[in-house]
Amino acid sequence: QVQVVESGGGLVQPGGSLRLSCTASGLTLYARGVAWFRQAPGKEREAVSAISQSAGSKYYGDSVKGRFTISGTNLKNTVYLEMNNLKPEDTAVYYCATAPRMASYGGYWIDSSRYNYWGQGTQVTVSS
Repeated sequence: QVQVVESGGGLVQPGGSLRLSCTASGLTLYARGVAWFRQAPGKEREAVSAISQSAGSKYYGDSVKGRFTISGTNLKNTVYLEMNNLKPEDTAVYYCATAPRMASYGGYWIDSSRYNYWGQGTQVTVSS
């Protein structure tokens, strides 16, 4: 049975940092596309970042470029999202999702329908 689990969320002050982790059982994240999405109350789900470890590709949304870094480790079957210089507008539930493959052509990674396994989400709150 496949399970995707996020962890690492919490409350942080503006300008602070958090590292989210996405761990899976029943599949190998290295061989798949993995993305982070987020959804704030009253807003649509937003694609934040994605990675294809096997292809060596990483993708970022415009709102997080230069502040967030996605990475993965095959040894732990885990993908991380390092979030720096956090802003109140980063407040949301963050979801990890994985797709059978990842393509580099425009907008592939932001399409949530391509991801067939999702975690339950972890809350990130940025507030003073």
